[in-house]
Amino acid sequence: MDIKTASALHRLRLVSGPEAVSFLLLLVCSVLKRTTEFNAVPVMGAIHGVLFILYVIFWLDAWNRTKWDVGTAAVYFVLSVVPFGGFFADRKLKRAAADAVIASRARREGTVNA
Repeated sequence: MDIKTASALHRLRLVSGPEAVSFLLLLVCSVLKRTTEFNAVPVMGAIHGVLFILYVIFWLDAWNRTKWDVGTAAVYFVLSVVPFGGFFADRKLKRAAADAVIASRARREGTVNA
């Protein structure tokens, strides 16, 4: 894995957690708006919107650089619109990055032809 691909995956990982948290907070704010006088939906909606746009941009960049098949790319996109999905995306991306580093080191050392 080259440095640009690793950076694309890292950026996607960095935004997936906050995007998931903002989505959950937006859901909580929506419930509170309906049940109380508290209305933070406009603020949380804007924050979540920015984070979601960043997620989509970084997802497209990662898809382009990693050459994911359509199924894998679709899974990462669906995880962005499902509550708690960003946390699962972060975990999957972390595991994929670790596997890529191990494979890269093994190739460099000549241990395996991966």
